[in-house]
Formats: sequence, C-alpha cells, structure tokens
Amino acid sequence: MKYLIQHYYDTFNSGNREALLELLSDDVVHEINEGSAEVGRDTFCTFLERMDRCYQEQVENLVVFTSDTPNRAAAEFFIRGKYVNTDEGLPEATGQTYHLRIGAFFEVTNGKISRITNYYNLAAWMKMVGA
Repeated sequence: MKYLIQHYYDTFNSGNREALLELLSDDVVHEINEGSAEVGRDTFCTFLERMDRCYQEQVENLVVFTSDTPNRAAAEFFIRGKYVNTDEGLPEATGQTYHLRIGAFFEVTNGKISRITNYYNLAAWMKMVGA
C-alpha cells in the first residue's frame, strides 16, 4: 500500500499522466478540496488536464501513513507550485509561486487507488497568489 501511494506521487512529479491514471480504478472517487466529489478515471483525467494547464507543481517532503486497515492510507506533503494560467473562479494568474502543505487520504481496491481526498488551506493559497 505504501509503495502504491509513493508511486502515485512519483508518477505525478514525473508528469507521466498516462502512467498516473493507470494507478486508479475505473470508478475512482476524487474528493476535491472545498469542492464536490468527482467519479471516474476519465473525469480525473479532465481534472489533471486543467491542473496541468493552470499550474506547474511538484510534490515535496512526502510522508505516507498506513494502518492495520489494509485498504486505507494517508499522505502529507508540500506542493511547490507556480500559477501559470488563470483557473476559473480564482484570481488572475501572473506566474505567482506558492509552497503549500497538503493532506490526502486514499482507499485502495484490488491494487488500484479507488478514492483520493485532498485537503489544504485555500485561504493560505489565496494569500500566496496575492488574492
């Protein structure tokens, strides 16, 4: 389990979105910070395309936590990023940089990630990008 989550973030950092999507179940549930839950690998692909268009991000200082529960894990890390294109409903992007702590929770089913829940301090991010 720990390897799968570590591999997910290593793949994220590599930029290989096809390989990242292969780590997800077809019906993956993505619970977006302060947003709704989206379901499905295709929907997650669309989310990644938007993120890649608007942000340049790398995961740093990753710590993965596992428990006796065989299908659950959590991670804490920092995102070092640059806001490069304005994301709908957010402040104008002018190349602002940010370094933000993130928490994530995972469920795994049949060796694939079946749920990703992300949490971060949106107000802190807004302050970092000058909103």
